[in-house]
Amino acid sequence: MVTITQNVQELNQKMKVVHTLGPAGTNCEKAGLLWLEKQKIKGEVVLHKTLEEALPHVKETENSILIGCAVYPYLHDIVFKNLSNLELIDSFIMPTYNMVLAARQEFNLSKGTTIASHPAPANLAQAFSSNIRLVDSNAQAALDCSLGIVDSCITTIKAAEQNNLFIVKDFGEVPMCFTVHARK
Repeated sequence: MVTITQNVQELNQKMKVVHTLGPAGTNCEKAGLLWLEKQKIKGEVVLHKTLEEALPHVKETENSILIGCAVYPYLHDIVFKNLSNLELIDSFIMPTYNMVLAARQEFNLSKGTTIASHPAPANLAQAFSSNIRLVDSNAQAALDCSLGIVDSCITTIKAAEQNNLFIVKDFGEVPMCFTVHARK
């Protein structure tokens, strides 16, 4: 009888590519790098606009996995719409990067301020504005803010720093569950 632990160990030896949510600076990217490190696997993390866009890559190759955040919108669809060809092989808790409200420069927020946010942490924005623009990732929110598409964003501190944004409020790290999916 093969145990789940044996299955994970065998799969881990083969896995070389982690597909997850991008662009650079997402918590999913951080989770992918941590998972490879903890498994002692030399691999790469490939970033996608959405987890849904990453799915075909995982389904088509034996040496790939998908890492998703447990609060990712529609993670349940990724699981249940792919039962015939994907399986959940692992999960782990990791503190996210500090989640922050950031802007291009220091300014006074108002209820009309446009804040970009991934759907998962969007509630953090509601205390500052009712004008929230949903985007595909925390890193995309920072990029949209740096390009002037929105006034401010809810993002990771890493993405804010990468985009030279001013930190308006630091919400700190969030202990978060990440799921690991592999081809059956």
